[in-house]
Amino acid sequence: MSSLSCSWAVPVVTTNTNTNTSSSPFSRKPSIAKRTQRFHVSCNATNDDDQNAPTSQGKFERRNLLLGLGGLYSATQLTSNPQTLAAPIQPPDLSKCGPATNLNTGQQLDYNCCPPVTNRIIDYVLPRPAGKRFRPAAHLVTKDYIFKYNRAVQLMKALPANDPRNFTQQANIHCAYCNGAYDQVGFQDLDIQVHNCWLFFPFHRWYLYFYERILGNLIDDPTFGLPFWNWDNPPGMAIPTMFNDTRSAIYDEKRNQNYLTRIMDLGYNGTLSGNTPAQTVSNNLTIMYNEMIRNVQVIEDFMGQPYRAGDAVNPGPGTSERGSHTAAHIWVGDPRQPSGENLGNFYSAGRDSLFFSHHANVDRMWTLWRDLRGSNPKDFTDSDYLNASFLFYDENARLVRVKVSDSLSNENMGYVFQQVDIPWLNSRPQPRVQKSRVATTSGAPTAADVKFPLTLDKVVKILVPRPKKSRKQTDKDKDEELLVIEKIEVDTTKFVKFDVFVNDEDDKIDELDKSEYAGTFAQVPHRHKGPVKVKPSIRLGLTELLEDLDAEDDESILVSLVPRAGDVTIGGIKIIYASK
Repeated sequence: MSSLSCSWAVPVVTTNTNTNTSSSPFSRKPSIAKRTQRFHVSCNATNDDDQNAPTSQGKFERRNLLLGLGGLYSATQLTSNPQTLAAPIQPPDLSKCGPATNLNTGQQLDYNCCPPVTNRIIDYVLPRPAGKRFRPAAHLVTKDYIFKYNRAVQLMKALPANDPRNFTQQANIHCAYCNGAYDQVGFQDLDIQVHNCWLFFPFHRWYLYFYERILGNLIDDPTFGLPFWNWDNPPGMAIPTMFNDTRSAIYDEKRNQNYLTRIMDLGYNGTLSGNTPAQTVSNNLTIMYNEMIRNVQVIEDFMGQPYRAGDAVNPGPGTSERGSHTAAHIWVGDPRQPSGENLGNFYSAGRDSLFFSHHANVDRMWTLWRDLRGSNPKDFTDSDYLNASFLFYDENARLVRVKVSDSLSNENMGYVFQQVDIPWLNSRPQPRVQKSRVATTSGAPTAADVKFPLTLDKVVKILVPRPKKSRKQTDKDKDEELLVIEKIEVDTTKFVKFDVFVNDEDDKIDELDKSEYAGTFAQVPHRHKGPVKVKPSIRLGLTELLEDLDAEDDESILVSLVPRAGDVTIGGIKIIYASK
């Protein structure tokens, strides 16, 4: 038997449909006097069966708090359709915004990431657009567009420092949401982190949406759209040339000066690989194919793992986030800076205009992936996902609350992308060796014989048994076979990466354009509350890979784990089956 009583501190925010901005002046530092009324509930559990015991973070299991959360949501009207057991991530209390921290020292940064505070919050309703905003490929834009874009950024940078639409204030949004400045409502020892989980795509879509509308409003152009860095297409793989003009408003000196005109390596490990440009392009296209097609038959494997109120940060990133997204951040970040500023870590990434062009292409990946799904589910139906919400300032400097459910379609949000070639659609890789017997001749230990946790200080080879073999097509259509690498312990303040190969005889680890390359794990440096070490998991699709290797009848596969950067410890490895 067990019992639970709760004490919470939850902001009560009254929805205001008045579209005027607050009459209160914006303040750079939070004002305690302007805090909203709060409910107070605390949790004390008595417990005979240990099911309500505190977790390692000192928190009670989330399942024991759902009922209380649901009741509070209904009381505070934080969701338009509250559900008794719903526990989505709530928008932060801006008056509780705290300092972000330096990645290397853990000390408070010398600047404030917190936004201005106002008591007036509006539930945002997508406007009916007069016309679609057009997002062009950055390498194809005209001189007129470049002039217009620079003018908009100039005007944004010229806004008063305490105006939430100011360039630095917009950059701080990413810092605050992604580097430990916001607590989860009701969980003071857990921060809000929108990366490495299912909130990654919707948060960044909303972020770019308002940034784009602010720019368009400043130049009085309702059709203005952000350019996307077309790094998935060979002609657009280098940093777009317009960002390298030192006289322009979109230039940032804190970039890797050695890579300004090089083809970006989507498999980047922190140092140049030595591959030829042709090999880099071939690798890039295979990486994109794996991220967008091969490894994402199950929705969580593209979108990221569920993340709800009361959950620890970083449950697990999707393929795009941990792959091409991370590679671009680290590729551009300046190695002359202590933490790879600006694009090389989360707290400073938004200070580089190239960030928004990079993420415009990340956002495009979400659209393309949904288009490729056919009849498979395109979106989570979980209310904890759909009702998760964030706060932004819009183009009129109004503080607005938005929900994930309103961000599922870019066209409904009023913008479209320029149509360009997508060569990775036809870049299904070929195997180095078909019918390889390496899984039976390698002499590698089995997963059962390996002592976990396992430190990846060298290439590690493990035989992983398959629960099923020789699956019928009906089985494949229903369930995806997945290689799971779990409890990946890493220091979040460091760039960390390792690659995974299956049945690879030749060990040509810089050639990623072969079927044996299964995928990667990588992270952009950031901090959060509590220990900096986390334990996410990743899943890699095997169904198509084993078809290509002609290994569907094998009882085991040989998995090679190749460390690329940083310190990594693996907690386990196995094969499972998940419904598509």
